[in-house]
Amino acid sequence: MSLDAKLRKRAADGNPVRVGIIGAGKFGSMFLSQAGHHPGYHVLGVADLSATRAKEALDRVGWPKERYQATDPDNALKNGTTWITENADALIEANGLEVIIDATGSPSAGIRYGLKAIEHGRHLVMVNVEADVLAGPLLARKAEQAGLVYSMAYGDQPALISEMVDWARAAGLDVICAGKGTKYLPAYHHVTPDDVWTHYGLTPEQAKAGGMNPQIFNSFLDGTKSAIEMAAVANACDLVPQDIGLRFPACGVDDLPRLLSPRETGGLLDRKGTVEVVSSLERDTRPVFRDLRWGVYVTFEAPSDYVKRCFSEYGLLTDPTGQYSAMYKPYHLIGLELGISVASAALRHEATGSPRAWSGDAVAFAKRDLRVGEKLDGEGGYTVYGKLMPARMSKANNALPIGLAHHLTLKHKIATDQVVTWDDVDFDLTDPAIRFRKEMEDTFG
Repeated sequence: MSLDAKLRKRAADGNPVRVGIIGAGKFGSMFLSQAGHHPGYHVLGVADLSATRAKEALDRVGWPKERYQATDPDNALKNGTTWITENADALIEANGLEVIIDATGSPSAGIRYGLKAIEHGRHLVMVNVEADVLAGPLLARKAEQAGLVYSMAYGDQPALISEMVDWARAAGLDVICAGKGTKYLPAYHHVTPDDVWTHYGLTPEQAKAGGMNPQIFNSFLDGTKSAIEMAAVANACDLVPQDIGLRFPACGVDDLPRLLSPRETGGLLDRKGTVEVVSSLERDTRPVFRDLRWGVYVTFEAPSDYVKRCFSEYGLLTDPTGQYSAMYKPYHLIGLELGISVASAALRHEATGSPRAWSGDAVAFAKRDLRVGEKLDGEGGYTVYGKLMPARMSKANNALPIGLAHHLTLKHKIATDQVVTWDDVDFDLTDPAIRFRKEMEDTFG
């Protein structure tokens, strides 16, 4: 039975999937928009640091006010309405809740709420890819041990890539490379929130009017978000990042099989079974022909001459040898698709992608020469950017994960484009997020 049919049966039985969401930002708002259009979902509660912001989000996506006037979670459960709260812990504890969505974007919050969700028997959908890369393998293991689902967020690129990898492998095809597209130039690594809007073609005034956060948008531009997302894909799909991390080659969809294949056959990859992000810009800033800026892809290998002939017979684009081909999806719909994860967890007890190993890591590199005593300001900020690294190299280099490169003070100076290590910063081992990350490293390292 399809997910839609299962959801509609639950609705007809008077037992819709009851879901709570923490974080009413853009991703959360997009989910709320669609959940309001399907009877199979009951959004039991929305938690946000600002209840006013949560209500504004519901208004913006078209929810009638009478649907979110519940005075408490029990009232919401009884009346089929939605409770708005600033207390995420209380939402996780609410009677009747099946699935909790973490859309906070905070790595430390993601770990705390994830552990609490597992403690209270809730399936967990982790929109918060920052938390997933920081400690997702251990969270997923604890959820599995409790008989629960820990899932990446469908609609976001890592889950869509994981789906494509699973499709290829289930069809008997060896995955060579998987990844996504983005807008990239080497200079972007050093962009700060002060000059980010020029690269988006906006003025600061236009961005402010649109409610856009410069540090968040800068994390997409400076390569940090790509590093985080590809680490998530590597961990979920048993893929190993290249030692160099990401090259961001300029590549359109027609060149995927040729460029994202092994070096020995003319491609760019150092190894099979890896991840890469392709740029929609040539290095001289010209747009790439048929770029994949908003999409995802997988390249795969023909296991036999017979399959190579099939590639040719059915019009697949291949590399010059005919051995490697690709599939891609040109767009992703972010939170509009998130219900797929919620329904899959609740109705099929399956994740839409979940970390099963510690294979890739996103670590902090200096954006400029950093001085002793400076305080790091995290992804998209003024001091560091995130770079993809195989987990074994991250461990060997004692590299500081980008998800923890917030509010830590430097003990040593760091040169531009050099890795920041645990030895370079003052940190408190009793901090819950740091302690859990260290446990994850010890468990999977």
